[in-house]
This record gives sequence, structure tokens and C-alpha cells, in this order.
Amino acid sequence: MTVVTAGLVSLLGLDPASYRPHMLHAPDRTYAETNCYADIVVELLHACGMEPLAAMGCAVRVDFEGDQWTFLKPLPADLERLFGIDVHELQPYRPLPEQALEQILDGRTLIVELDAWYLPDTAATSYRREHVKTSVAIEGIDPAAERLRYFHAGGLYELRDEDYRGVFHLSGSVPAEVLPPYTELVRFDLGAPLTGEALLDAARASLAEHLRRRPRDNPFGRFAVQLEAVLPTLFGRDPAAFHAYAFATVRMAGSAFQAASAHARWLLGGDADAICRPLEEIVEGCKALSFKLARRRHFEPQPTTDALAAAWDEAMGSFDAILG
Repeated sequence: MTVVTAGLVSLLGLDPASYRPHMLHAPDRTYAETNCYADIVVELLHACGMEPLAAMGCAVRVDFEGDQWTFLKPLPADLERLFGIDVHELQPYRPLPEQALEQILDGRTLIVELDAWYLPDTAATSYRREHVKTSVAIEGIDPAAERLRYFHAGGLYELRDEDYRGVFHLSGSVPAEVLPPYTELVRFDLGAPLTGEALLDAARASLAEHLRRRPRDNPFGRFAVQLEAVLPTLFGRDPAAFHAYAFATVRMAGSAFQAASAHARWLLGGDADAICRPLEEIVEGCKALSFKLARRRHFEPQPTTDALAAAWDEAMGSFDAILG
């Protein structure tokens, strides 16, 4: 699987200029991205010729966690069952470029938390503006030429030179307070990925399991209570705090249920209409609530949160009816 070209050691031999992202990251979707971790798993599977939608059944389990919604991540057990992929923590006890190079040469790769300050694809947000941790999956590396290719957000990108030295802390001594980044090893050698009917059957079984572990009560009801309580304090806070709240709540929920809708459509085809309709109502409702919050003026959230709760009940009921 590994390709070596002009010093660049690449997992799949891909070129950012010609790479085409998965449909979950199409620009016309309500949420073109989900979160940094889910997005890179989607693109890594897609780039390997696998269908990431098969692993998104876990989205039906997202819950309101008291002050935020569940951070959606495809579960390691699903990745192993569906695709023969093992993801587990790696100890970054040596320079990361060395470890990444060796693992890619062995047909593996790393998922690693890096500082978005050095990631050129975040030019519209964090690049050279803000130190923010984010996860990437390494596709290729050339230590001699100081070049890194990586999956991030909804695509494949490349950084070089000063950004390379900065993202790996190569320009000088690393301050004592800077912790090693959380790093995971991705192995592709646990068996051939499922395809066709076998993949559909396994994904359906996984979805049924996730539905059994969904929230026991309506999470939008609990979210409504918390939103009512914090809303008066939001408008007096600085914009950064406000946007952080919006991302952790309505955006996390909306993007997760959009993934759940796409999974249901892929798995069930036309039978998914009764599921996807209320799920898309959740997506649009979360987007509408985001706009209302962004105005930073008082509004009455109950009509929107009531509609979101009703749509969740309808979607879960339809899942149960169709899957038995």
C-alpha cells in the first residue's frame, strides 16, 4: 500500500490537488464537517476505498452530556468489525516524524493531535491566529524535505517548511509545559474489509446495537432546560465564549444527526424516508437555533427545542419500527 515518490513516503500515494472528499463533506450539505476526529476517519476510510457511512450508526447514540452534546467518533469496535481496522493509542516517546515515517513504511498510519496554528487548511479560522488542538491523520511524510500530507476536516492537505518545523516542535527546545500530543496508531491488517451484502448486514447489526444504547430519555428535553438556564448569561459573554458554546451544543448535535441520516439512507435506501425526514428536521432546527444564538439577542427557545424533541422521538420510533 505504501508509495515512495521523490522522498515522500505516502500511505496511499494520494495528491491533495486531485483528491476528492467523501460526500459527507460536500459543500452543499448543511454541515460540511462534523468534528475533527470523525472527519479524518471518514476521509481515511474513503481514501482506502471503504464506505465510511457504514461506521456512522453510532450517531444515533449522541446524547446531551449536561453542558454539551456527545463528540461523535466512529467506534473502534465498528471499525474492526466492518473494515478490519484497529485503532489504539501509541506512545509518542520519540520524535513524531520518525514514528510516522516508520509506521507508514509498514502500511500503517498515525492519528495525532496537532496545533491548528500551523495547519494551512485552517486559513479561514486558526492558521497563524489561534493555538487550537485538532486531530489529523497522516497520509505522507518527507522528513528531509520537511513536508507532511494529512487528512483534516473534509480533505487532504499538505504543509511544508516553517509549518512542518512548528507543528512538530523542531525549531527549538520544547517548553516543559508542552505535553506530547495524544497519538493513535491505525492498523489495517486485522482482516479484509467487508463489502456488499456482508457490509450491509454487519452495519445493520451494529446500528441495532447502537439503538439499544441510545439515550433512555429525550436528550433535547434536557438540552432545553440547560439552554433556558444559560441563555441569559450568553449574551454578555465575549464572542469567543459564545462561539465555543454554540459549537459544543447545537453544531455538535446538528452535524451528528446529519451523519445519522446519511447512514440510514445508505443502509436502508427508500425505506429510510420515515427516519430521515425527522432527522433532517433536527439538522435544520439546530441550524436555525445557531442563527438565533448568533444574533446575541434574547429570544424564546422553547418552540424550537420542542420541535427538536418531537423530531427525535419520531426518528427513534421510526428506527424501531423499521428495524424491528
